[in-house]
Amino acid sequence: MHEETVTLSTPDGPMDAYLARPDGAGPFPAVVVIQEAFGVNGHIRGVARRLAGTGYAALAPEIFHREGRGITIPYTDMPSVMPRLAALTNEGLEQDLRAAFDHLRGRPEVDAARVGLVGFCVGGFVAFLGACRVRPAATVSFYGGGIARPRPNFAIRPVLPEAGGIGAPILCLFGELDQGIPPADVDAIRGQLQAHGVPHEVVVYPGANHAFFCDERPAYHAEAAADAWRRTLGWFGKHLGAKP
Repeated sequence: MHEETVTLSTPDGPMDAYLARPDGAGPFPAVVVIQEAFGVNGHIRGVARRLAGTGYAALAPEIFHREGRGITIPYTDMPSVMPRLAALTNEGLEQDLRAAFDHLRGRPEVDAARVGLVGFCVGGFVAFLGACRVRPAATVSFYGGGIARPRPNFAIRPVLPEAGGIGAPILCLFGELDQGIPPADVDAIRGQLQAHGVPHEVVVYPGANHAFFCDERPAYHAEAAADAWRRTLGWFGKHLGAKP
């Protein structure tokens, strides 16, 4: 496996990103990996490495780059998280996604037609936004908040009204006990995807909370996490066609 940090150009300045990919010349399918609210930390890098281990080039851009480089925040430090989340905008996140997709599609070892998108927490919101606006070949959104209704004091705006622009399959994964994403929001997401004829699956895990996938957080739910990862690999395997 090859790992490196690359620097991408955006309209708002340079953005570092962590890249993990299989050894060899490819061409490999690829996945853009969007962080939680805590930065491109060990967990997110671990997700990228797991994807690389199954045949993908995985790129995790630092969406907090406007605040500085290499920002990671402890899971216990929510006061440091909130102002950074509040500063994010749909337009800025779209710019970041375009930079990440352009970088992967321009790499010689990547198959430009097979680039997908996955995100966690705020990254789940970004993944849904990306599915609407930047045309990934397939998307997986883990417990993305703010998709269906606005978040108080945040600049990001709901993207569910843009669901008709989704042009590729999307898998949305939620925890039943997630108080920030109530059943009405999940139902609204499912309903809009159905109404627009978007190929999709929406899965709600009984007994699981927000952030159930992250094994470094108290909300980790091993059974739900294992099934969600199996579904994620199956989704990308079906629609991006990795060949480890």
